[in-house]
Amino acid sequence: MGGKKVCIVGSGNWGSAIAKIVGGNAARLQRFEPAVSLWVFDEDVGGTRLSDIINTRHENVKYLPGHRLPDNVVAVPDLVQAAAGADVLIFVVPHQFVGGICEQLREHVRKDAIGVSLIKGVDEGPDGLKLISDIIRERLGIEMSVLMGANIANEVAEEKFCETTIGSKNPEHGQILKELLQTPNFRITVVQDADTVEICGALKNVVAVGAGFCDGLGFGDNTKAAVIRLGLMEMIAFAKLFCKGPVTSATFLESCGIADLITTCYGGRNRKVAEAFAKTGKSIEQLEKEMLNGQKLQGPQTAAELHHILKPKNLVEKFPLFTAVYQICYKGRPVAEFITCLQSHPEHI
Repeated sequence: MGGKKVCIVGSGNWGSAIAKIVGGNAARLQRFEPAVSLWVFDEDVGGTRLSDIINTRHENVKYLPGHRLPDNVVAVPDLVQAAAGADVLIFVVPHQFVGGICEQLREHVRKDAIGVSLIKGVDEGPDGLKLISDIIRERLGIEMSVLMGANIANEVAEEKFCETTIGSKNPEHGQILKELLQTPNFRITVVQDADTVEICGALKNVVAVGAGFCDGLGFGDNTKAAVIRLGLMEMIAFAKLFCKGPVTSATFLESCGIADLITTCYGGRNRKVAEAFAKTGKSIEQLEKEMLNGQKLQGPQTAAELHHILKPKNLVEKFPLFTAVYQICYKGRPVAEFITCLQSHPEHI
């Protein structure tokens, strides 16, 4: 029996950082096939295709410049070809593209493949909340796990010590993924409360937008600490309302919970763009183009999806921070009113 074949679906900043880890581990561990496929949405960079640059220079010069990818990571611009025969599929794309990617892959993945989503976001389904891992599971017919944590991609690529959390309802799959993804400086804890892990990964981006508003409005660390605490309360309350399985309080103390929330509220692009939004008055779309090198923010769009889930259930008033982010980003509410929205925050949700 040969080793398990690995495909990484997505080659942005985070996908490329993960490719560096996965390539290194696949090359030295007998359990995995050495060659790792990296699906690249091909684009022109200085007159050359990005996939060709990655395969010749072993560097994603657009999304992770300055970091050499292992030689065994092979950029493949055709999605179906990249995923062909893969035993492990790692999904790392903006959540708004998941549907289209699944549509292309629907008849082309092994039914016994293991999937893991590193995608931070939620979607709207007919019954309200729809987890990204559930969308992939339903459309491709494969078992899914998730990986979420306090993992700023550039710091992971620089091999600075950090932790992350794998949520896997199948313990065997959790251990395979841990073996593939863990390094001495990328320490993994596996928990079975996968839905909570995934919800934390999505909702913290909304709180980070609020933290960025605070920075842009000139408030200090006391205010930001309050935003983080109130945001965490709303994250916990939302998980308890919408998770299908039991919600384990300890999961919020893992890297996917409070650690990721703090990191994103002090670093990360959602905070950074929200600060510029408060300072400049420019639109989110304009700031994305100016500041993100073609990448998309997750926080504002997630806030809109949350609002559309909460409104039919008459729960909007129970989530004032989430609601304020949505109204400021999309409904023209003045950003200066952000703190006013929090002053009457319910003590218990």
